[in-house]
Amino acid sequence: MEAERTLRAEELTRLGELAAQLRVDAIRCSTRAGSGHPTSSLSAADLLAVLISRHLRYQWTDPRGRTNDHLIFSKGHASPLLYAVFKAVGAITDQELVETYRQFGSRLQGHPTPALPWVDVATGSLGQGLPVGVGIALAGRYLDHLPFHVWALCGDSEMAEGSIWEALDKAGHYGLRNLTAIVDINRFGQRGPTELEWDLDTYRRRVEAFGCQALVIDGHDLAAIDEAFGRARQATGPTVVLARTVKGKGVPEVENQPGWHGKPLKPDMAERAVEALGGIRQIRVTGPQPESAPPAGAPVGEPPTLPRYDKGAKVATRNAYGDALRALGSRPDVVALDGEVSDSTRADKFGETYPDRFFEMFISEQQLVAAAVGLQVRGYRPFASTFAAFFSRAYDFVRMAGISRADIALSGSHSGVEIGTDGPSQMGLEDLAAMRAVQGSTVLYPSDAVSCAALVAQMVDRKGVNYLRTTRGKYPVLYDNEDAFPVGGSKLLRGGGGDDDVALIGAGVTVHNCLAAADELAREGIKARVIDLYSVKPLDRDRLLDAVRATGGRLLVVEDHYPEGGVGSAVLESLADLAEPVRVKHLAVRGLPTSGTPTQLMDQAGIGVSAIVAAARAAEAPGH
Repeated sequence: MEAERTLRAEELTRLGELAAQLRVDAIRCSTRAGSGHPTSSLSAADLLAVLISRHLRYQWTDPRGRTNDHLIFSKGHASPLLYAVFKAVGAITDQELVETYRQFGSRLQGHPTPALPWVDVATGSLGQGLPVGVGIALAGRYLDHLPFHVWALCGDSEMAEGSIWEALDKAGHYGLRNLTAIVDINRFGQRGPTELEWDLDTYRRRVEAFGCQALVIDGHDLAAIDEAFGRARQATGPTVVLARTVKGKGVPEVENQPGWHGKPLKPDMAERAVEALGGIRQIRVTGPQPESAPPAGAPVGEPPTLPRYDKGAKVATRNAYGDALRALGSRPDVVALDGEVSDSTRADKFGETYPDRFFEMFISEQQLVAAAVGLQVRGYRPFASTFAAFFSRAYDFVRMAGISRADIALSGSHSGVEIGTDGPSQMGLEDLAAMRAVQGSTVLYPSDAVSCAALVAQMVDRKGVNYLRTTRGKYPVLYDNEDAFPVGGSKLLRGGGGDDDVALIGAGVTVHNCLAAADELAREGIKARVIDLYSVKPLDRDRLLDAVRATGGRLLVVEDHYPEGGVGSAVLESLADLAEPVRVKHLAVRGLPTSGTPTQLMDQAGIGVSAIVAAARAAEAPGH
């Protein structure tokens, strides 16, 4: 027993030295950069020293190892601490840490991104790391069946974010015993005290109410930290380590002082702090190694057989989405998630056939997208669906998925005024604009079942954030099952000659309105070409240029979306540098919709057949 106590004392001394190194390095790199969040890093240094030395099972030379634990800095502003950890484990050099942090061209950016191979996802928008961790933990427990653990370091300020509690709720619901949130409760946020300050009892009661085990500790007691992490690894459900810490710990001049968030120490103060902490160290840490596992084999499954539809049959594109998603389920890497509307989005078809790979996120749209991002970290191809309007609840997660270079597929149903009597609260009228604005995104809007199924099949292996907009109502199948629909393409459904008078450009439901309008115009002797712009981003610019030249620049864009940022904006942006004259008429939803039938609402919005015919007549009239 005496030998154990002596060894333990030596280990505690070593951990204390490592924690001091992490503090020193966090100060050095942020002071050299002239920006950063050192005080937010100092408070969590003891937690990370214990974690990486004794509990994080990770092979740093193999960051994609199948059984590696996952470490997520949900409080991404504490990047000086994370990068100090990377130095301590030998992943980066002291020179890179101190000389390149926050510098132009450096991979050590102000907040972590997957430019670093040891970072799973970009963080920094608070409240996102833990929800993504839920997705990774879902993969570990229910799909991979591997023993890795997910550790998410959270700040106490982000505990005010609803997304944190969505994450804890789903962690409890799914019994994610392989997930631990470590909350650095240092009492201060950016502008002053946090909502609960050091009221750890309230934190505990809230955590327990969401079905998670709370472990309340002194976040600077190395032995207590070690014990808590050991208990977390052995827990039967998700755990939350509530660590009472001091912001700026180890630097008396800033310890527990307001006004230091996001401020580096000035060089003279940093010099005093480093000296007080015992100076610069070059400790190397070799933590516990992950368990061995056989290498992942190639996914085994039958090639998908896409659904087929009879030309002219009336099928809703949301139904085709469900059919195609179920077909893709023959691939074992395809998973689906939904926000408790799968009977409307038709994702339930996948859930009925592949229940082990379907995850219900209930009405938690932020967690819906976050879980998809987490699942793709583990190599899965997630499809997440809800009403188009409700993705606005999760937009920051979609935006951050773009920064993470995450490969996810999103499907938004019930788009536009076409949905009818439910009224404007259910109508996605901003979604195309929002999704187009995401860096590297793909935005698709099929008009019929055949094109929808073909586009869903391409989404599964496409990089980045992929968004598919589907329609509630049933409309005729326009295409043959053998037709191709490359992303970035379009379809010419009417006209195509050099003497076309006007081009009618639609996507989704408005393609059908454009076709009906073209037929009516033909009876009047007006030749209208109809373009199905099913790929909104990337756009088929060549098709548009051909239409401009054939019609003398007379284009009529019709969309079931607000005028800002949708199909019309995409068309105009693509032609902005064109030297030839272009006269674009843009029909879109410009007023606030009400309840009504789809036809009534499209007519009221000015995107129905009669409005298209009238606008085309005006565009074709001589001298117009």
